[in-house]
Amino acid sequence: MTPFTAELIGTAAMILLGGGVVANVVLNQTKGNNSGWIVITTAWAFAVFVGVTIAGPYSGAHLNPAVTLANYIMGNIDLQSTLSYIGAQFLGAMAGATLVWITYKDHFDQTDNPGAKQAVFCTAPAIRNIPINLFSEALGTFVLIFTILHFKDASLADHSPVGLGSIGAIPVTFLVWVIGLSLGGTTGYAINPARDLGPRIIHALLPIKNKAHFDLRYAWVPVVGPLIGASLAALLFIILK
Repeated sequence: MTPFTAELIGTAAMILLGGGVVANVVLNQTKGNNSGWIVITTAWAFAVFVGVTIAGPYSGAHLNPAVTLANYIMGNIDLQSTLSYIGAQFLGAMAGATLVWITYKDHFDQTDNPGAKQAVFCTAPAIRNIPINLFSEALGTFVLIFTILHFKDASLADHSPVGLGSIGAIPVTFLVWVIGLSLGGTTGYAINPARDLGPRIIHALLPIKNKAHFDLRYAWVPVVGPLIGASLAALLFIILK
């Protein structure tokens, strides 16, 4: 298990479960059909928990180019590692999205709504207003990154570190959950370029009947917005520190 492999597998697991819950909620004739936003945000939060648990010991579990960019700005990783992490994240996201499609293929075939089928793979704004949509993605990612940068390892009174094992992934789980519940209603809170663009590309390539178009006029928003938010969060953290 290398950092590249860990990022790939961790991101794939996150997208498998995150995209999987959307498929379960929006596609026809599933057991979870129409179960709602709470189900989606909760499962996405725990999908992040699974990805972080897998990748954490080997790569630090970025699973998100915005997280990787913030770490690069802060000097925690070099350019080669940055590019390697981002490549792994995109490949993992595409793999996870493909597995979701295979798992729910019968339900894709039973669903006529193109938007619902595309929603399994990527986000779309509730109200299309590109400047506000961009701000929403940047703000959500800012909250994500700025909070992550303030996470502290547990320690005893004598400052000896305490190994938390897998439960060390719980803080980011709650963080993603609250972002989804509080700020996700405008754009679907991609807050992760790989999570949105990778599966969006897979959606365009797969033989899905009556599918929505790629939507290039919006597809850049959940890529650029998170990168802006991550950069601002890292810079503010550096200034305040």
